[in-house]
Amino acid sequence: MRERVEGDQPTGPVAAARRAVRPVLRHRFYKAVTIAPGGGGDGEGTNSHAICLDGKPVRTPGRRALAAPAPELARALADEWAAQGDTIDPATMPLTRLANTIIDGVAAAQHEVAAEIRKYLACDLVFYRAENPPGLRARQAQHWDPVLSWARQALDADFKHGVGVVHVAQPAAALDAAGKALPRDPWRLGALHAATTLTGSALLALALMHRAIAPEAAWQAAHVDEDWNMEQWGRDEIALQRRGFRFAEFKAAALVLQVLGQVLGQGS
Repeated sequence: MRERVEGDQPTGPVAAARRAVRPVLRHRFYKAVTIAPGGGGDGEGTNSHAICLDGKPVRTPGRRALAAPAPELARALADEWAAQGDTIDPATMPLTRLANTIIDGVAAAQHEVAAEIRKYLACDLVFYRAENPPGLRARQAQHWDPVLSWARQALDADFKHGVGVVHVAQPAAALDAAGKALPRDPWRLGALHAATTLTGSALLALALMHRAIAPEAAWQAAHVDEDWNMEQWGRDEIALQRRGFRFAEFKAAALVLQVLGQVLGQGS
């Protein structure tokens, strides 16, 4: 069915449905983006750094101050707001979205968030290997075995891996040891949770937090199977587009873990 066009906009039910699902973007209403000390909102009290638009503090969807616990993160947040054009597009602001989630959600539910990460530890991506083809198995081992080796040495967590999708029961001692490595501050916990859900692997996220793996390498390790399939059957442009969007979210989480790993220390 062809769509009629009025002016420069197509009309008809299909066009109307497409417009209905598009987010309505707010026009940019500010000129200057600045950072002010204090502001709360992050569980760090006076050590926080609030983002201001024309001198007024930015508020999260929960009406809390958008404030970061480190100046490097505040600058990165401010850069996202400063980079907006005539409209404000949240899709281009992954760190702001993550900060909103941490401030409005994670800070008040750290126990529940940590429990979700522990669920991933019990059935982590890197535990489940392909039976065939041998090339895929070799690539999985190349990217995933170093993560298991790191967990064994750094966390004293000796996890097992198996073939296929049948559940591999993990030793309670390994789960407990890895669980003790979860951070206790809301920002790193929220970033770790984001990295875990984006990769499907709490161990990759923990290795990232401890700088045992670079963000790009962790992201590649999380997509071994998908990349292998594309090599065999051709590129999936829609999947790659979606992956690019998710990688921006992953890089925001990695930035939080990197910066606060230096500020707060990995074990605190």
